[in-house]
Amino acid sequence: MKITTKKWDASEYLDSPEMIHEYLKAAFEEGDSELLMIAIGNVAKAKGMSEIARETNLSRQNLYKALSANSSPKFETVKKVIEALGCKLAIA
Repeated sequence: MKITTKKWDASEYLDSPEMIHEYLKAAFEEGDSELLMIAIGNVAKAKGMSEIARETNLSRQNLYKALSANSSPKFETVKKVIEALGCKLAIA
């Protein structure tokens, strides 16, 4: 019997606003900017990268690149994506 596996994809499990909130919160609290960008990318993928691209006026290709590991996107890009995800940036 052959066992098949596939790469785990966090975006497949981000199916509620509560789950998305907790996922982003946990990634932010880690203090690792690369991890946070990957988490934002996973949420964008779960919501639909085409929809996020439309709402931010950025191309899908640029979004995938900006939200990948080892990327350094502009703050403006991050802000647009966060807002398109229905979230807000705040300092408390």
